[in-house]
Amino acid sequence: MPIENTAGYMIPVLPSNDLSYPFGQLGLDLSDSELRETAYEIFVGACRSSGGGRPLTYVSQSSGRSSDKASSLPSLQRSLTLTAASKVKKALGIKHKKKNNSSESNASSTENRPATIGELMRVQMRISEQIDSRVRRALLRIAAGQLGRRIESIVLPIELLQQFKSSDFPNQREYEVWQKRKLKVLEAGLLLHPKLPLDRKDPSAQKLRQIIRAAHDRPIETGKYSEAFQTLRTITMELASRSSDDYTPDTCHWADGSPLNLRLYQILLEALFDVEEPTSMIEEVDEVLELVKKTWGILGIDEKLHNLCFSWVLFNHYVSTGQVENDFLFAADNLLLEIKKDAKSTLDSVYTKTLCSTLNSMLEWAERGLLGYHESFYRGNIDLMQSILSLALSAATILAEENPRENGGMKVIDVANAKVDIYIRSSMRKAFNQEIEKVRVSRKSTKSQLNSLPSLCILAQDVTDLAFTEKEIYSPILQKWHPLAVGVAVATLHSCFGQEIKKFVSGISELTPGVIQVLIAADKLEKDLVQMAVEDSVNSDDGGKSIIQEMSPYEAEGVIVDLVKSWIKTRVDRLEEWVDRTLQQEEWDPRANRERFAPSAVEVLRTIDETLEAFFLLPIPMHPDLLPELMSGLDRCLQDYILKAKSGSGSRRSFLPILPPLTRCKGGSKLNGVFKKKDRLQISQRRKLLPNTTTNGNDSSHSIQHLCVRVNTFHYIRKDLEVLEKRAIAHLKSNGIREGNFIKKHFELSLSACVEAIQQVCEATAYKVIFHELDHVFYNGLYTTEVSSSSRIEPFLQELEQNLEIIAETVQENTIRTRLITNIMRASFEGFLLILLAGGPSRNFTLEDSSMIQEDFKFLMDLFWSNGDGLPSDLIGKHSVVVKGVLPLLGIDTSLLIEKFKSLVVDNDGHVSSTKSRLPLPPTTEAWGPGEANTVLRVLCYRNDKEATVFLKKNYNFPKKL
Repeated sequence: MPIENTAGYMIPVLPSNDLSYPFGQLGLDLSDSELRETAYEIFVGACRSSGGGRPLTYVSQSSGRSSDKASSLPSLQRSLTLTAASKVKKALGIKHKKKNNSSESNASSTENRPATIGELMRVQMRISEQIDSRVRRALLRIAAGQLGRRIESIVLPIELLQQFKSSDFPNQREYEVWQKRKLKVLEAGLLLHPKLPLDRKDPSAQKLRQIIRAAHDRPIETGKYSEAFQTLRTITMELASRSSDDYTPDTCHWADGSPLNLRLYQILLEALFDVEEPTSMIEEVDEVLELVKKTWGILGIDEKLHNLCFSWVLFNHYVSTGQVENDFLFAADNLLLEIKKDAKSTLDSVYTKTLCSTLNSMLEWAERGLLGYHESFYRGNIDLMQSILSLALSAATILAEENPRENGGMKVIDVANAKVDIYIRSSMRKAFNQEIEKVRVSRKSTKSQLNSLPSLCILAQDVTDLAFTEKEIYSPILQKWHPLAVGVAVATLHSCFGQEIKKFVSGISELTPGVIQVLIAADKLEKDLVQMAVEDSVNSDDGGKSIIQEMSPYEAEGVIVDLVKSWIKTRVDRLEEWVDRTLQQEEWDPRANRERFAPSAVEVLRTIDETLEAFFLLPIPMHPDLLPELMSGLDRCLQDYILKAKSGSGSRRSFLPILPPLTRCKGGSKLNGVFKKKDRLQISQRRKLLPNTTTNGNDSSHSIQHLCVRVNTFHYIRKDLEVLEKRAIAHLKSNGIREGNFIKKHFELSLSACVEAIQQVCEATAYKVIFHELDHVFYNGLYTTEVSSSSRIEPFLQELEQNLEIIAETVQENTIRTRLITNIMRASFEGFLLILLAGGPSRNFTLEDSSMIQEDFKFLMDLFWSNGDGLPSDLIGKHSVVVKGVLPLLGIDTSLLIEKFKSLVVDNDGHVSSTKSRLPLPPTTEAWGPGEANTVLRVLCYRNDKEATVFLKKNYNFPKKL
């Protein structure tokens, strides 16, 4: 923000050191003083020419001002007197400045005041009397030699070169510098920036370049009879006489090419500002400007270029003198009104290029302040903002008319509105960022204070104040070009604060008192801003719909919903991580508690309960809407716990042995024990698991007791889920929600996973007991020598009973215990059949063995019945049907058994289903039964009988051993 200095002037509101120059660079080393001297020569020469061609008499400045007044340069020697109010200043809108009226000051001012316009111009252009004397003397000589010729018909630098020799200068060096300046002016006007485009291969141009280059090393002889100089004159006149204008055939074009002419004309116009007091324009501006315009013929200036150049000079002078005199800015803007008219009436490409460059420079500078006007303007200098804004919009409008394609199809009439829209939005964003920084700094100093407001609450109040300040101070100015200035401003603030709210929300995981304070403050701010926008839009064409639509609601309730969802996700994610970590440490120890289930299950259910409790304690009104999402997340976590807890327990298939290849017995002989032991080892080694399964047979965490603990755990979880459902309903009722509005059964995934896990682990435990724990006395032990007292089922029953006692002690819940023992019974019945039908070559049975085998199976069933204390007899009967159907086959005579087999493999027409004489091999379906061919075939394979052996040899060529 600008401040007032001790002298009473305002420190510049905008930077002035990076103002871009619009007229282009000369591309030549011509200093400001050299250009000033050249411009002064043109000015004096033009004024001489306007004297009607009368002879000019040179009078030395040293002879006094009385002699000047008698000179025959009428325009320059006009006496300076107090004149009426300046018409030029009035037209430009520049106020008359009152000067110090003290007598002493007036006496001093009168004494030092130039007596003539010519003298005033010399002082204003900072030309020394010595140079002025030399210029006037040369012009008098030129006039004497070319009587009646206009100044526009000569090349002034050439004529000046011929008038002086080195003896006319204090020293040779000064003369050489002066001569080189004249040559540089010729180079700039005829070669670098000619009026008409010049071919670089032009012979005259090439010759002139050579002469100028040579002059750098050795000065040109400028005597009247100098051949070199005559060549220079001839070439110069050839180049200067090129013209496309037939109306002025005798005009020489040596200083009217852009940007040389504009630079020289700018210097002349800058003489209108008081050299002693740069923030003032000279009182004699009308007379001086009248004389300056006499240079138009030489410089190729017309009214359009004058207006454009003068506007730039006024603007540039305002900026370069510290932005003190606002009248200069106002005057530049006033001239833009004329320039707008000029631009419509010309097709000159050079003018258009200069126009665009000048206006762009003005616009760029103005927009440095307008794009952040809160930093540059305040209540005390708001009028300045209006002037700068008017200038910028005038420039932008003219540029839009000149370059309609760059507006993206926008109508010229909408350019000002669009620009103001940009300024408002940019300024409000910058002001908002400044408010953020102030809050940040303030928070640092109050960090230790308790119960301080959250930063966003403070910011919300600051933004409200900013909006009202905008409406009071800035909007009245901006509304002249943008009817919805207030609406645009508050919409921008609304958007900026909305971004902060989004960042704030994304950085929190739960609702806290501070969060609620912020949301309330945001809601209040939003209501204030929307109200201001509505009031500002009452009289607009669309009733302010476009602005209101731009203000996307903060939706505090929606924000709360999102926060609660984030809170839910965080809690669920934490629970998922906890499940993974805890299950890796869980030991499944049956001694961990009296109920014999895993402590981790207690923890996970307690965490779920606490999460539900915390959810209903949140100060929000939408519990029923968000509860399903929470329950779904918790359900997934619990399901994950169950699935991971049952993983690695195995399955029925993972413990069942693979069926060995079919073999035949040596008819009527007993195999020796050593051979049978070897076969048993081979069969044991060939037991394998299903693909991608693991039995964890030797993993202590998957022992029988540990598996029972897992089953207990799943049952405990299933029961506790019902309690959690009831608590959720109770919470809803306490919040005034009727039970009918609450959909029950939220833990469907977990309930389903529990049922499946109980079934799978019970079955895996049963088959592990039978085929892993008791393998040595059952599948790899029973009937491996012969069916005799030493190889009966009693050892297996004893160990099985011990395992059942352990299971009964570990699994205390009756229904689960019954299910588990039922699975063990089913596994033992299946194993008993496998021993008889797929026991490998180490087993063979005679007809006499049948009764003992049936007796053993009865002992097995009795174990599970346990005199009525075990499983129900009907359940035992249901699962023993298959075994009871197969056992009678062991007592059927071999020949009858063969005939039964044949009848099962022969088709309905009585023919063998094979092109060969051998019987087809029935597939193994494991659907054992007396009417299933593969079952009968297996009974024959294990029949220790010669007839059976011969039959199998003949039809299938089964080996006797593996």
